[in-house]
Amino acid sequence: MAKVPYLYEHLTWEEINDAVRANRCALIPAATIEDHGPHLPVDADIVIVSAICERAAQLAPEEIVLLPCVRVGYSPHHIDFPGTLTIRWTTFVEYVLDITRSLAHHGFRKIFIVNGHGSNRPVLEMAARLTMVERPDVHCAFISWWDLHDVREAFNNIRESRVTSHACEAETSVYLAVDETRVKMDRAAPDMTYQMSSHFWGDLLGRKPNPSFKNPVWMTEYWSMDTQNGVKGDPSVATAEKGRRIIEAGARELAEIVRELRARPIRERMPHQVTPSRPLWIAKT
Repeated sequence: MAKVPYLYEHLTWEEINDAVRANRCALIPAATIEDHGPHLPVDADIVIVSAICERAAQLAPEEIVLLPCVRVGYSPHHIDFPGTLTIRWTTFVEYVLDITRSLAHHGFRKIFIVNGHGSNRPVLEMAARLTMVERPDVHCAFISWWDLHDVREAFNNIRESRVTSHACEAETSVYLAVDETRVKMDRAAPDMTYQMSSHFWGDLLGRKPNPSFKNPVWMTEYWSMDTQNGVKGDPSVATAEKGRRIIEAGARELAEIVRELRARPIRERMPHQVTPSRPLWIAKT
């Protein structure tokens, strides 16, 4: 049996039409370029989310069309570390929204954005929301890879570090699984200078560093206030095998979500005003 091509940029326009007819889901990884400690390249977020999304597309090529990763995102709080590239949040929202607008114009009705960078979360969610505000005939879903249930379950059962956050055991493990030649493990060193308390803490995979801690509040300080070397956690205990487990668990769950999304009916809007009109906030395209 011939392999079904899943990379969007490798399809012809006729094959794009075939993908639309088949109701395949447009899967969009999104990340940024920023510091990841002395041991990881600045493309870490791109590499990690792309690996998980591509593996998902390999598992379900008849159901997924994989878009190129959105490579530069919103990261002004990392600017104290060399290498960070950041786009204004308004520009970034509109940029991603223009991608989803294009996909909707071509006929894609199921779009799924997968995030690989923490500070992209609110702006990518906004882009997903606005896609559906402008196009009620489209479903546009959003998640960050580390919020996937199966990723958390797979990794938290084998993790060795108290905290995972950035350039940590989890992220370093996935990069090792993708290309260990680009990881400087001899430079991988823990950094736990981040001030934690009952409500001010964070863990990439959602496990409390202290059982007495409560739900965390959201507050994003400049990265140079939180870490000395760009790391939050302990990358020294990372392994490629841990990374492979994350990739496989994440890919399987993404494929599962895609199937649910494709099966979900798009219901017709039912305005209840006496004289409904086009909302003023919907941009003309």
